[in-house]
Amino acid sequence: MKPLTIKDVARLAHVSHTTVSRVLNERPGVKEATRERILRLVRELDYQPNLLARSLVVKRSKTLGMIITTIRNPFYLELAQGIEDTARSFGYNVILCCTNYDISLEGEHIRELKRKGVDGIILTSAHIKDRHVATLVQEGFPLILVNRKVLDPDLSGKVDYIGVDNIKGGEMALEHLLRMGHRRIGIVRGSLESSVTMERMEGARRALQRYGLCVDDDLVFGGDYLKGTGYEAAKRFLSLPHPPTAIFSLNDYMALGVYDALLEEGVRVPEDMALLGFNDIEFASLHMVGLSTVSQKKYTLGSMAVRRLMERIEGDQAGREYILEPELIIRRSCGFKVRGYRENK
Repeated sequence: MKPLTIKDVARLAHVSHTTVSRVLNERPGVKEATRERILRLVRELDYQPNLLARSLVVKRSKTLGMIITTIRNPFYLELAQGIEDTARSFGYNVILCCTNYDISLEGEHIRELKRKGVDGIILTSAHIKDRHVATLVQEGFPLILVNRKVLDPDLSGKVDYIGVDNIKGGEMALEHLLRMGHRRIGIVRGSLESSVTMERMEGARRALQRYGLCVDDDLVFGGDYLKGTGYEAAKRFLSLPHPPTAIFSLNDYMALGVYDALLEEGVRVPEDMALLGFNDIEFASLHMVGLSTVSQKKYTLGSMAVRRLMERIEGDQAGREYILEPELIIRRSCGFKVRGYRENK
C-alpha cells in the first residue's frame, strides 16, 4: 500500500496541506476545531509525518539545519562552534550543509533538511533576492538568517536576522586608511548577490565621500568570498599604471589571498602596501600575518541564532533583527602612514 502523504491528509480533512503542516509542526494560525479534526484523522490513518516516523502526532526531532556558503572560509568555523555549543545546551544536534555559493544547491539543502525533519534552519547563504527564503517565510517554517540578509520589501518584518553592522564596519575600515593618508585604495569585494557586499561597500563609499572622493571602479575587484579572489585582485591592482597604496578586503579570507600575491610580487606589507580585512578570523592575529581587520563576534552570532531559533520553534512571531557592533582591530598590516603625509590637526 502506498504511504499516505500530507496532501492525502489535507484532502480528507478538507483543508490545505499548509494547514496540515502547521498543525503537525505545532504552529499557530489554525482554529482549534480544525486542529482537533486534523489530529484525529492523523491518528486514525496512522499517518507518519516524515522520514523519521516520529509519532502519530508530531514530536520535535531535536535537530537543526545549518546552511553555510563554504567550509573553506574560517569565518564559519567559529560561527558554527557557537551554533553547535548552544544547540547542544538545548539538547539539539546540528546538520551542516554547504552551498558553495550556488543558489540552486541552497534550495536542495533546504528541501533535504525538511525531509529529515529538522525543527528549524539557520541560513548564512541568503541572496539579496532569495526565493527559498521567501518560500520558508510563506510556510511559517522557523528560520534565522545570519550574516547575510534578504533585501526584499515583501519580506520586511517577516524574517529574523542576526548580523554585524556591516555599513559601519566598512566605514570604519576606509576611514582608518584615509586617516593614514591613503587616497588610492583598492577594494576586494564578494558577490553583489550578498547583502554583506552591498552594505560594506556602502560604508566604504560614505567614508570616501567625507574626504571628497568616490569609489573608483578601476580599484574594485569582485568575485566570491574566497582566497583566490583576493589573490587575483592583488595581481590586477599591481598591474595598473598607478597601483593603490592600500587594499581593503571585504573579508579576511580574501585578504589572505591578497597577502600571498603581494609577497609573491615582492611587495612588502605594510611598507609598500597597507592591507585591511573584515571578520577577524583566527589566522589574522598570527604574528607572521598581523592583519588589521574589522572584528565581529562570530561565536556570539552563532549562539544568538540558536537561542532565537528556539523561540521561533516555540511559536514566537518572526521579524526581529539583532545588529551587533563591529570593532576595528589595528595590527601591523596597515600600521604606517603614507610617506610624506601629514594629518591635519
